[in-house]
Amino acid sequence: MAVKIVRQVKSIALLGAPTSAAGLAGGQEGAPAALRAAGLAERLSSAGFQITDYGDCAPRLYKADDEHPRARNVSEVLAILEELRPKVEIAVKSGALPLILGGDDSVVLAAIAGARRYYRNVSLISMDRDAGLNVPATTPSGCVDGMVISHVIGRGAPELVRFWGEPPLVREPDVAVFGIDRVDEPEQRSLVRSPLHRYLAVDLKNRGLAAAAQEALDTMHGSRHEFVVLLDLDVIASEDFAATNFPGSGGLTLEEVRQALSVFVRQPTLGALVVAGYNPTRDMDGNAAKVLLDLLTNALALRLQAPPAEAAETSTAVASTVTVAETPTHIGENTEPALQPANAGTEPSARDVASTEAVAQEEPSEDEPPAN
Repeated sequence: MAVKIVRQVKSIALLGAPTSAAGLAGGQEGAPAALRAAGLAERLSSAGFQITDYGDCAPRLYKADDEHPRARNVSEVLAILEELRPKVEIAVKSGALPLILGGDDSVVLAAIAGARRYYRNVSLISMDRDAGLNVPATTPSGCVDGMVISHVIGRGAPELVRFWGEPPLVREPDVAVFGIDRVDEPEQRSLVRSPLHRYLAVDLKNRGLAAAAQEALDTMHGSRHEFVVLLDLDVIASEDFAATNFPGSGGLTLEEVRQALSVFVRQPTLGALVVAGYNPTRDMDGNAAKVLLDLLTNALALRLQAPPAEAAETSTAVASTVTVAETPTHIGENTEPALQPANAGTEPSARDVASTEAVAQEEPSEDEPPAN
């Protein structure tokens, strides 16, 4: 059988992943609720999007977990990935853009796995100050968050590498670490040997963020194949955004991040956007939440403009059966039900959609999510 996914450019699926389990401190688990309370859905709706809110996964909180010093809280991290992944799959199938509100960086694994349920080629662009290339044997802290790229490329904690039935989740040449400014010595050695693409913050400043972002897309064929963006907010200099667990001066400014993010999110092939690292307990006056809402709304609004010419291109995808996780809540009068065919009713205009044909697998694959 074949599955035809019709991209609904005006549709966004909100998914909350309230977790700090992969980090080294708590607080990030409050981010989804805080961003909703700050009016994220309403801001996006006012910008012209139709919002479907799939709610939050069960919270997973940071604890010291001295029994597993090389991969702390890995069982809790895996639990939220297993809960989040089927929700992402439903959102992807609906044609909406999954906007995942973390939490820590680890939830990007569920975002990629959800996209890969339908698309054979999925790349990753990680906008993060840290490289995320530690492994259990080299980590100085046991922080699972600090190994996130290693998990993705098949070198991290075994439990998380096996989360995708046929690792790696993403091939190294299809990964870009964008904006890195803090690299441990073992990570530096990995970067020298690895074919993944690295963009240091200092180099990006010299080259220009928009141009470098476009280069990253071109290098990984992001205009033709699906890709996921991880936006870890500590990539922004603390002078502009300090509501993270590990803020730092220098790095990229808020404006520079906005320029790069705007290039990435306007692509019709964007498979999911993961926002991680915001800690509302470090934002008592709510000003950082307002900054973040402005950043996301202004960047995403560019998707409502005429898409690039590449949007007309068709990519090959692999699909299998979708597991229904839960009935979403709809915001806005015209939002379609999550599981209703995306092209039901009136035929969408060429500006609003881009179609992708998918060839389905007849038998379940090893990465089949558990039935709910």
